[in-house]
Amino acid sequence: MRVTFPRLPDCQRAYALVERDDGVRYRLYGGTTWPRLPHDIRHLIAERELGITDGVWAGIAAGVVLASMQHVSGRRPPHAAEASQQLIKKFAGPGLRAQLLADLVESVAALDRPTASQIRRLARTKLAPEADVDPAAIGAAATAMQVEAARWARLRIGEELCYDWPR
Repeated sequence: MRVTFPRLPDCQRAYALVERDDGVRYRLYGGTTWPRLPHDIRHLIAERELGITDGVWAGIAAGVVLASMQHVSGRRPPHAAEASQQLIKKFAGPGLRAQLLADLVESVAALDRPTASQIRRLARTKLAPEADVDPAAIGAAATAMQVEAARWARLRIGEELCYDWPR
């Protein structure tokens, strides 16, 4: 699956163009555009870097069609809506955990040279008091997110970032 994020003028309705491997294309609407890295890119980077195979982006690649998605082109498989509903149930719990992990990675990315103890402390706050994470993996994902944020900041209006899922 290929996901393309165009840089739009600030205060516009953000979207990503999702081109699934089955040839179906959707526009996935997000929040409002701002200079900072869009929410959906942050989640894609966190899930990709942490190797999350049952999160939001894996669900979309598998056939989940969210309410915020609009069909653009390509022939949808037979019974796509029913299959999507089943997949949404399957990915619901893991998808929530992926969202929480992405939030953790984003918080770590905002720190200047985070230590392993800072990452563990944030994980206990953002995930659960007993959360056990690999600080090195979270730190590496945070670094990747910082790199993508810098790439996004350099884009001019009309330019875009493209990602393959999975890599």
